[in-house]
Amino acid sequence: MVMTQHICFLLQVKPDKLDEYKARHAAVWPEMLDALRESGWRNYSLFLRPDGLLVGYLETDDFDRCCANMQKHPVNARWQAEMAPLFAWNGDRAADQNMIPLDRIFHLD
Repeated sequence: MVMTQHICFLLQVKPDKLDEYKARHAAVWPEMLDALRESGWRNYSLFLRPDGLLVGYLETDDFDRCCANMQKHPVNARWQAEMAPLFAWNGDRAADQNMIPLDRIFHLD
C-alpha cells in the first residue's frame, strides 16, 4: 500500500514582483499543468502572503520521484527560467530546486 505524502514548502517571491507572480499563475501554461499531473502532483495549491512568503502544498506518492520527473519535462525548464527573476534567494538554483519539504508535526483528521 502506497502512503500519500503531504508536502508543504516555503519560497520567497520578491515583494515588487507579487502582481506578476499572481498574473502568471492565473494563466499557467496548459502543458505545464499536464506535466505536473503526469509527474504525480495532486491537490497542489500555492498561498501567497502580502510580503511575498509563498507556501506550497501538494499530495503525491513520492515527492522525490515527482521532482525528478518534472526535471525531465522541457516545459519545466522554460517555466523555471521565466519564473526565476520573481524569486528572492541566494544562489543559482531554480525555484523547484529550492522546495524543501517542511516536517509535518501535527494533523487533525
